[in-house]
Amino acid sequence: QVDLAESGGGLVQAGDSLRLTCAASGRNLYLYTIAWFRQAPGLERELVARIHGGAGTTSYTDSVKGRFTISRDNANNTVNTVYLQMNSLKPEDTAVYFCAADLAWVTNARSYDYWGQGTQVTVSP
Repeated sequence: QVDLAESGGGLVQAGDSLRLTCAASGRNLYLYTIAWFRQAPGLERELVARIHGGAGTTSYTDSVKGRFTISRDNANNTVNTVYLQMNSLKPEDTAVYFCAADLAWVTNARSYDYWGQGTQVTVSP
C-alpha cells in the first residue's frame, strides 16, 4: 500500500509560482512512476507531468512545457517525495492537483493504482 499526500496549493495571481509536494509513505517509490494530474470543474483528469523514481525520466503535457518542472528526492535509491515546480502560472492552470503512483510508465489516469487527496491551485487573472 502506498499513501500519497499533496501539499503546497493555494491562491496566486497570474505569473506567480507555486511548488507542490507529494509525500509518500508505506513504500519506496524508486521503481514507480509518479505523476501529477489535475482536474478542473467539468473536465476530465489531465496528466500534467510524470517522473520515474529511479531513472528520473520525465515527460510533460504540452501546455506546461517550459513552465513546470517535476523532480524527486532520490537519496540512496529511496524516493519518498516528488515535487512540481510551477512557474508563470496562468488562470487556465486552476484545478485540483493530484499525485499518483504506479509501477508502469503510463499516461492513463485509470492505470494508476495509488492517489492522493489533491490540493487546490487557483490562479487569478
